[in-house]
Amino acid sequence: MTKLAMLGGTPAVPRDIRQVPWPIITEEDRKAVVTVLDGGQLVSNAENETAVRDLERRFAERTGVAHCVGVSNGTTALSLALAALGIGPGDEVIVPSLSFIASALAPLHQMAVPVFADVDPVTFNLDPADVERRITGRTRAILVVHLHGLPADMDALGDLARRHDLAILEDAAQAHGALYRGKPVGSLGDVAAFSLQVTKNLPTCGEGGLLTTDDPALAEKVRMGRQFGEVIESGRPRDYISYFLGWNSKLNPIQAAFAASQLDRFDDYARHRQDNVTRFLDRLRELPGIAVPGAPEHATHAWHILRFRFDPAALGLPEVAPTALRDALRRVLRAEGVPMSQYQLVPLPEQKVFTDRIGFGSGYPWAAAEGTAGPDERFPVARAIIDDSLTLQKRHLHPDSGPLLQRYADAFEKVWQHRDVLAAVAGRAS
Repeated sequence: MTKLAMLGGTPAVPRDIRQVPWPIITEEDRKAVVTVLDGGQLVSNAENETAVRDLERRFAERTGVAHCVGVSNGTTALSLALAALGIGPGDEVIVPSLSFIASALAPLHQMAVPVFADVDPVTFNLDPADVERRITGRTRAILVVHLHGLPADMDALGDLARRHDLAILEDAAQAHGALYRGKPVGSLGDVAAFSLQVTKNLPTCGEGGLLTTDDPALAEKVRMGRQFGEVIESGRPRDYISYFLGWNSKLNPIQAAFAASQLDRFDDYARHRQDNVTRFLDRLRELPGIAVPGAPEHATHAWHILRFRFDPAALGLPEVAPTALRDALRRVLRAEGVPMSQYQLVPLPEQKVFTDRIGFGSGYPWAAAEGTAGPDERFPVARAIIDDSLTLQKRHLHPDSGPLLQRYADAFEKVWQHRDVLAAVAGRAS
């Protein structure tokens, strides 16, 4: 039996193959950026054709919607979408208890109250039954996150939205290219928000965001909202009149050009990623005590993040607490060269910004909606997922990551042969 790296053995993943670049920057990407610099159209509201408008048209077409609006990042995309939907002070927006912090901050930016719902233990997405029990007379929207790249249960959530006259905002920041019953995410609700942040499956050279919708009025409100509430139209002189409260949330043409160049290779990268990740997960699926991510028959997974849950009893370590096993696995696997991370440390409702209810001061926006569930409410599934899971991020995005992922599988299999060491490490950590 091979000795574990943490005990002096040779790591399963050689050090010289551990660093995997993302995004992949090609000469085409560099040319796209230089073309914008040389052309002089350096802001999105320039009079002539810009790289932003080009990216908007292309992304709308591939997402199957009528309109796309480029903005500064994925978080502002969420806030602008809520503003365009008319969400305001005292309104409630249902948000999953497991997501990146931006999903829950966006309602706060509108002086609305995020109402958290628990998630499904397998998909990690919103649990429609828990969503339904949290709907009140103040609920105005459901913010649906396609977490880690897997589409949420849009049939059930869409039915809830129709019955209760609620808007659906898709947070598709991690799910570019994923399909639900053959339709792309970003076309499944009233409006959707995407991130182009440099770590995403469709990256730009820094920060960026996109909104998609079939509603022309919503699209126009977002366009106005991204630039001070002004009307910006080609061929019309700028009047510098703010028609409603807006922001300065424009997407830079350099970032748009870089993202558009990346879009040329997106489908090819996604196909390679699908093959690489599937072969990796097939090997891990054979190990006891580990639940690997997957997708139902009616959906595809974008594989932005891979989250694994661990069961001590199924692993033959019933005396070990889930958190102790998680921490032990993180330590042992990282020593083997597998960069496992915990990612979220607490469910969203336990973030200080929500438990302390500082917001905009004097308890707002919660004070505008008395009776909202308090910060002491528990979300058992989200908490359990955080307690017993680890994630793998970014390394698997590269289309040539197949051999590296197979080394990761070697490391998992090696560690699983040393359950006695795992038990000892977990015992010291508990």
